[in-house]
Amino acid sequence: MPPIIVILAIWAAGLGASAQYAKLAVGFDALAAIYTDAGAALGFAVSLLSLLGLVFGLSGGRLVGRIGPKRALVGGLVLGAAMSAIQALLPPLPVFLLARTVEGLSHLALVVAAPTLIAETAPPRLRPAAMTLWSTFFSVAFAALAWFGPHLIAARGLGGLLWAHAGYALLIALVLMAILPKPERMTPLPPAPRRSALRQHLALYGDPFVSAAGWGWTFYTFTFVSVLTLLPRLSPDPPAWLPALLPLAAIAASLSLGVGLLSRFSAVRISVTGFALSALATLAILGSGGAAWAVIVLFLCLGLVQAAGFAAVPELVSDPRDRAMANGAIAQTGNLGNLTGTPVLLALLSVGGTTPAILALTACYLAGGAAHVIMARRRALRRQEASASRAT
Repeated sequence: MPPIIVILAIWAAGLGASAQYAKLAVGFDALAAIYTDAGAALGFAVSLLSLLGLVFGLSGGRLVGRIGPKRALVGGLVLGAAMSAIQALLPPLPVFLLARTVEGLSHLALVVAAPTLIAETAPPRLRPAAMTLWSTFFSVAFAALAWFGPHLIAARGLGGLLWAHAGYALLIALVLMAILPKPERMTPLPPAPRRSALRQHLALYGDPFVSAAGWGWTFYTFTFVSVLTLLPRLSPDPPAWLPALLPLAAIAASLSLGVGLLSRFSAVRISVTGFALSALATLAILGSGGAAWAVIVLFLCLGLVQAAGFAAVPELVSDPRDRAMANGAIAQTGNLGNLTGTPVLLALLSVGGTTPAILALTACYLAGGAAHVIMARRRALRRQEASASRAT
């Protein structure tokens, strides 16, 4: 099977993972109309996915490293299809929330295993472009469901949308079972020293090779969804077309300029450049009073960060198990950013208005670039120490 076909099929699995969020973001009003007495508890129907990814991101990376990414990817799709089917029955709210909780484990398996498999499948010359394609899965699925989701809900109800998602996940699982090569027999790992969860996390995020992409991804996800959500407060009277255009601008920048730059420069350098340009774009937003063109420029710059984020993993980490851990770190830090970005930005807007909120974005992007620079210096120091030890 040509690698490009396999890569596209894995990317299609990523669209299913993103749809686990998007199906309820699009159908939230319909969900509220069904569970009329749920009140604030209905918010957990969306946020439980992020919570599990935050708590178990490291465990997900370790599990994928042990059982292999193909088993994890197909298993995650089947589990996700089963949970979506249960939700499509519109059971009592506690059962619905339990199904969403379990679906969070499916989501974690997908977002860790899929990029690991893409990095293994893509030939070296195609790998940067393949990882950039993967980085668009979240925005593409949201845009697609925002387009046809309301029509499907109007015709078949929320249950129809949930059944469609279940069928899609199961179909992609069957396709991947057919086209992915049979997993190699996994070499048993030596018994790991028993360490507390805190020490395991400190070890992972202290590794400048495995954790670098995750550190940068924190600052990207902290702002991406929060800016989209709070756009009316950051940009007074934005055009009606602007919220839909912004994710597409990031995708366009990723697949065009991002792919071109990744063929010539390292992913880390592009990430640092993207963060620096994003910081400048926030100053343009501040200086222009929230003009639409300045916000579009910001998302074009974020497209470079998006393109380089996942591409940095195979660039910095060669071992498949370590790549799984690196993608687990991205899943964990991404969920941290998604969970905290909007509440923090909303609090700043409520307390001080637009200026402190936009300056916080500026500081966030500078911190993202600085994190990559610090990790790069630590990697250089480790290489020097390794060379010195070999010389002696």
